[in-house]
Amino acid sequence: MSALLFLGAALAGGAGAVLRYLLDLAVGSIAGRRFPWGILVVNLTGSFALGVVTTALPDVAFIIGAGLLGGYTTFSTAMLDAVALWSDGERAASVFDAVGMLVLGVAAAAAGLLLGAQL
Repeated sequence: MSALLFLGAALAGGAGAVLRYLLDLAVGSIAGRRFPWGILVVNLTGSFALGVVTTALPDVAFIIGAGLLGGYTTFSTAMLDAVALWSDGERAASVFDAVGMLVLGVAAAAAGLLLGAQL
């Protein structure tokens, strides 16, 4: 990997992390903070976008996929949210968060792959 490609992915990853934070705040201010809707939106849009990028833009997939979208999406925060919900006695919300994130994320990625193949 070239130094320029590495730098591009690193800068894109930082930008993705900032975008994740801002979108999580925006969604949380609208939907409330009781359930982690912001992280759900982030991970579903990121999964969809990665599907599109992988098939439609393979030449920039590393910078956008591993960099921007790698910094944007967050499995660890989603799982921490699920554990926090469980610990707070919100068992149904915890299961929905963990299982829903997986099922909906796979569906979003598949939809992105299908759309990307059409472009």
